[in-house]
Amino acid sequence: MFRDEGQDGLMHRAFLRGMGLSAEDVRRSPVIGIANSASDLNPCNRGLSELSTYVKEGVRKAGGLPLEFPTISISEPFTRPTSLYLRNLMSMDVEEMITTAPIDGVVLLGGCDKTVPAQLMGAISAGKPALMVTAGPRSVSCHGANRQFTVDDAWPLCDRRRVGEMDDAEWCDLEGNINVSVGTCNVMGTASTMAAIAEVLGFALPGSSLPDAVTEVRKSMARRTGIEAVAAVRRQQQPRDQVTIESLENAFRTVIALGGSTNSLIHLEAIAGRAGLTIGRDRFNDWSRDTPFITNVRPGGVHTLPELEAAGGVPAVMDRIRTKLHLTAATATGRHWGEELDSRVFPESDAIASAAEPLQLTGSLRMLEGNLAPSGAVIKVVGPTASGLLKHRGRVTIFDGIEDLNARIDDADLPVTADSILVLRGMGVLGAPGMPEVGHIPIPAKLHRLGVTDMLRISDARMSGTSTGTVVLHVAPESAAGGPLAYLRDGDEVEIDVAAGALRHLVPEAEFSAREPAPKRAVAERGFAWLHSQHVLQPDRGCDFDFLRGPETVRPVIGAAHTASESLPRIATSKEQA
Repeated sequence: MFRDEGQDGLMHRAFLRGMGLSAEDVRRSPVIGIANSASDLNPCNRGLSELSTYVKEGVRKAGGLPLEFPTISISEPFTRPTSLYLRNLMSMDVEEMITTAPIDGVVLLGGCDKTVPAQLMGAISAGKPALMVTAGPRSVSCHGANRQFTVDDAWPLCDRRRVGEMDDAEWCDLEGNINVSVGTCNVMGTASTMAAIAEVLGFALPGSSLPDAVTEVRKSMARRTGIEAVAAVRRQQQPRDQVTIESLENAFRTVIALGGSTNSLIHLEAIAGRAGLTIGRDRFNDWSRDTPFITNVRPGGVHTLPELEAAGGVPAVMDRIRTKLHLTAATATGRHWGEELDSRVFPESDAIASAAEPLQLTGSLRMLEGNLAPSGAVIKVVGPTASGLLKHRGRVTIFDGIEDLNARIDDADLPVTADSILVLRGMGVLGAPGMPEVGHIPIPAKLHRLGVTDMLRISDARMSGTSTGTVVLHVAPESAAGGPLAYLRDGDEVEIDVAAGALRHLVPEAEFSAREPAPKRAVAERGFAWLHSQHVLQPDRGCDFDFLRGPETVRPVIGAAHTASESLPRIATSKEQA
């Protein structure tokens, strides 16, 4: 468009010249858009404005023209009712901006939990070459005697405050110590998990997920991404071609090895759907069952993200489980993952166990099903999860929504014991709406004071990737969609058997089906809320809008017996392109 020598080209170049660009600038090729989600209402992404300048440097160095544009930004802590509620809207914003703008490719700048999947979903649907720079984790801080204070340390302290064990002075001190820089949560929470997924799928440079948000390393990564974005356009690296069942398997197996967030299942299914693919509970289960958990970092371990980064980051974890991966899948540079891993030397580190002696033989995320979750549910089984609760039977105490939970959870007369099962319903993608991260139901105050630190909890909500405990999430269909949770009553017996993948109630079916369901929230009548209520899918379909999924497609399987040249086309590196 900018190179057209007719009237249209003249006017387009003239508008750019009015911004101060030179005649040479406006004729540079390719044109690389920079989709920036920086916002003062999103502390995780605030540093992306600076990183954008380095992306631009890289694009210009490679001969391209960088043009930055804003998109909406979703902050996990600030967005109400929940960040997931706006993920699909952001994906539509990103898709339309990429599609309608006169750009040849795009660099996505994101970081906070729902920003990264929203940008990937939008870019896949838009169909132009796309790379990504993530914000990076914020610096590790300190609080009191804890010299390696990370965000997951805050939750038990909040519980202490809730039950009156922390005074105002310490509470105020905590406020100033949780976050000491811009960037995403500094543990293997959802943001770090999604950054790793972007890396494994070939949208972000190998090794780019974990450098701190404010380091020179991340600036260098941004500059390199600008260079590689030009190369991606020249080789016409299509986002949809990067998302295959094989690359999705690589991504999920890496999540399992990392002990990543439960939220990853929803986002991976949504990403797959944009490419016309469905992963499904059976595949997730199969991949989880024989992938070892090997990454000893918080919240599922003891080390910090900087220690994992020093050990080689995501590529080092992939190298440990390489026999489980499709190494012919492409990286963001165009090289295959096998070539990339072979070119690196990884140091020994306590932050990563060997595949032969893992921290846990089987998957850190387990899928459950049964008469309480016909379309599935998920539980994370790493960190301080109590193994005694992974096979458990108890009577339920039910909370209908977050207001009910907040009103009664600390009531001295709440009828619960340590063996009780806490259920929070009405907080799914329709019911809340948007599945807020409230599934990590707090331990009732009266039990907390007795030393109870974990209970079995069940919800149709989500949970922060920084949280731990025995919590069953994403129960589908949700209560508001008429799922079995809507028919559960206080005192009903429920049992879980994680090894068997089972979650079920023990109420006679005739009695259960004769009950009236729990009341639903009123349906919105206008605007985005109405659109969301009419078209959002359940978590087993990724919570995307039904009309945004790509057409179903069948693609050749990359088999273990195939060579790289047989499985994927030869892709020139950026140096070869130059």
